[in-house]
Amino acid sequence: MVIIFILFIWILVYINVHLVARVKLDNVLILSATSKLQVKKMAKKPAGMRGVNPRAMNQMMKQMGIDTKEIENVEQVIIRTPDTDIIFDDASVTKVAAPGMLTYQIVGNPREVPREIPIPDEDVRLVAEQTGKTPDEAKAALENSDGDLAEAIMKLGS
Repeated sequence: MVIIFILFIWILVYINVHLVARVKLDNVLILSATSKLQVKKMAKKPAGMRGVNPRAMNQMMKQMGIDTKEIENVEQVIIRTPDTDIIFDDASVTKVAAPGMLTYQIVGNPREVPREIPIPDEDVRLVAEQTGKTPDEAKAALENSDGDLAEAIMKLGS
């Protein structure tokens, strides 16, 4: 992903410098491919947008083998970690394919939800039988031991 970001910045810089073809030497602006009228128009645009032509940028990205595609109608994106689910509702997802690499860019407002470890009823029964405790006590011990059967049995047995 860092490589794609660097390539994207390089493309923007390339378009900004080479397509407008301006070079600044000792505070003298040399223009080789732009007219004075275009220079006046450039001066009115924000600094980050001068010379950026979306069609030329897309063409440059295609020449470099980078293909981007917006994935439409995305309802939800969930990133699961061992401890947390990171959920993006109504996210904007872009698929970026570069040579040898495929990435997905997610833009939206995430919310984090702690993950609960599912404890099978079979494990609860086993711990209850081994320790002589109630199923509720066995389930609580399994939850406290993150589902580890041996640890739950040892906690209830002592």
